[in-house]
Amino acid sequence: MKLDVNALGTFYRMAREGAGLAAGRLTKMTGVETQVGVTKLNFMRGEEIRHDFEDGTEKVGIRVRLSGGLDGHSVVVFDRNSALRIVEMLIAEADVEEFDEMSVSAATEVGQVMNSGFIDGWADVLETVIDVSTPQFIEGATAEPFFGDIDEAPGKGDMALLFQSHINAVGTELSFSHYLFPARDSMASLLERLRTSDGIEYDKLDGFDRMAEQGAEEVAKTATTLTGIETSVEIRRLNFVSLEAIPASVPNERLVGVAFEFDGTPSGYLLFLFDEESAHEIVDAMVPMETDDEEGFGEMERSAITELGNIMASGFLDGWANVLDTTIDHSPPEFIHDIGAAAVDPVIIQLGENQEFAFVFDTQVMADGREFDCDIYAIPDERDLERALNDLDVDRIEETPTTAEFGDVE
Repeated sequence: MKLDVNALGTFYRMAREGAGLAAGRLTKMTGVETQVGVTKLNFMRGEEIRHDFEDGTEKVGIRVRLSGGLDGHSVVVFDRNSALRIVEMLIAEADVEEFDEMSVSAATEVGQVMNSGFIDGWADVLETVIDVSTPQFIEGATAEPFFGDIDEAPGKGDMALLFQSHINAVGTELSFSHYLFPARDSMASLLERLRTSDGIEYDKLDGFDRMAEQGAEEVAKTATTLTGIETSVEIRRLNFVSLEAIPASVPNERLVGVAFEFDGTPSGYLLFLFDEESAHEIVDAMVPMETDDEEGFGEMERSAITELGNIMASGFLDGWANVLDTTIDHSPPEFIHDIGAAAVDPVIIQLGENQEFAFVFDTQVMADGREFDCDIYAIPDERDLERALNDLDVDRIEETPTTAEFGDVE
């Protein structure tokens, strides 16, 4: 199975079109104003999908089987409280707390209408007909009841292409996600039809994801060595997104970070972003003395954070270069202290001159018991990435170590 940017771009437009139709139909049914949130194509392993589900909250899903122009399963998943609020709106009753026959019927109807919105959007973009089975109502707190019996759902270590959309309801607490699990043969057929270049083998993308995983683990080890704070990789995703969607995925709060431009095969940008509390924890751990500025980030604080970022970047990119048997240089670190989207806008503007979409390695490093959250965005140039993936020897990934150099903060 091969894919290229044109085929994935069509899939992305398909997901956005479907999300728009589903949002409109939800508004029509409930009277609640909605807007389409971030839409992504996720390349995720089964264990990461299950991690998303196991956040301790009860969920409700409406699932249908697809056939015809696209085979697979489509699932709309609400958190349980959101589903109950929607039911209250539909049957005009207050304080619905449990799902009885009537409320199950109402929730199923909403989920079916939304599933149909997504599917009609995809059918429009693909200019085909997609048949839909009778909807199935599901409740649970883990992924198992929702995906456990779906053949297309990936195993623990398998990577799957997953469509994920969020729709936000304005003025009320509603939360849900949409998942599409396409059948592999059906997906391969579509990719073949939509591809306009030689493309890259899907297995190479799987290999590149494993390479990025090693880079993320190297970052966590580096952070632990330099700060003494035990950290680990919490979340890791390979996303295919529109460049304009990246700022919307960054937390809307004041962030501290370090940015690099890297050059070689591939070239691109690498960002490490911390919330302010985490940044202060880093400074306290690396510079155990009173610093220049207790509230802000003076010269000493900036030096500590850029030094950490510099060494994390070296570990991350050296690993890539070793596996790809190439050279990747990176620029000096650029300190960032800005609000959410503004922290990534300069990178988006630079990349936007030559491309519309990007593969983004979105990783979160967490500390156990202390405040240390770090989001890593690795955004390669799409042309360089395709060339790098075609040259990738997947067997080298497990054999080639990553390296990082450590120094003292001055």
